[in-house]
Amino acid sequence: MATDLGEPSTLLMEPSYVPMFESSREAEVLAPPDRTNKPAVKMPPSVVEPAVDSAARTLFRDCVELTKPRIVTMILVTTMASAWIAMASKSLGGLSAIQWIVLLLGTGLVAGSAGAANQVWERVIDTLMPRTASRPIASGRMPLSIGVGFTMTTGVFGTALLAWSFGAAPAVFGSATWLLYVLVYTPMKTRTAWNTTVGAIAGALPVFIGYTAAGGTTTDLAGWMLFGVLAAWQYPHFMAIAWLYRRQYGEAGFQMTTTVEPTGRDAAWQSVLGTIALAACGVTLCLAPTGQWWLSAAGVATSLLVLVACAPLMKASLRFQSSPDDIRARKMLRWSLVVLPAVLLVMTLRMIGL
Repeated sequence: MATDLGEPSTLLMEPSYVPMFESSREAEVLAPPDRTNKPAVKMPPSVVEPAVDSAARTLFRDCVELTKPRIVTMILVTTMASAWIAMASKSLGGLSAIQWIVLLLGTGLVAGSAGAANQVWERVIDTLMPRTASRPIASGRMPLSIGVGFTMTTGVFGTALLAWSFGAAPAVFGSATWLLYVLVYTPMKTRTAWNTTVGAIAGALPVFIGYTAAGGTTTDLAGWMLFGVLAAWQYPHFMAIAWLYRRQYGEAGFQMTTTVEPTGRDAAWQSVLGTIALAACGVTLCLAPTGQWWLSAAGVATSLLVLVACAPLMKASLRFQSSPDDIRARKMLRWSLVVLPAVLLVMTLRMIGL
């Protein structure tokens, strides 16, 4: 069946149906016009209601997809870890259940708004990549106006929620994350491979949303080590993605490290150095949880756990560096998804004294 009402039906173009079509036109001319008032045909509720429900479910799924839910989930995990670490470093009381819900909701809304704004911005270029062509706006399932409205509503409400519940600092870091990701990182992707560095900063800033909401300050070593862990982790994680989708990125016009330098050497070295920096930040926090260096059994033990947790990612990065290919890039990507939660868990346990 034709999907465009402006296109002629292929059924009417078949030769065997043309005489029938012409005969019906002659009969229409000869027959007297029907002037009787016929009642309008009403669709029964059993037909209308399921259609409405289906449309509502589709819109809901598209709104969720617009937020980039996997990225939002990772941000929420780091927000929880950073809040726990801030409370432990300051010896503060824990957040109430309501405060936890508000913190995660506000952070999730801001992060989701940034992901939606990215898809609004890249709606045309997304159609050029099979990886992104099915996104709600790029595919045409969602009108641009709804996407823009959703982006604005979630961003404003999330920022206001953070400011109202926890003060200016978390709201400022949420706004900075949004602005850097949407207005700097997104347009840089088609201009320079340095977009990865900017994206790493934007991806690590949400750490300070949870950290400052729980009482931490920007002068604390613990907060910056958390930021370092998140920023460094994104190099092996994203370089693996950039390698696996290098052809699609190149055809769409993205300036990624793997499209600018297609041998994979630069991407591999950035992955290795990123993993080293990730481990270094984790060890630093374990050895100096209060900002002062001192050796202890707990510090040494948790430092060793950080190194053990990072070892599989380092091994995968070195193998990718020796011979870049899709199989090794995929292993590096999978290990990156395991290593980050593991390091954050060790750091959190160290800070709360377990």
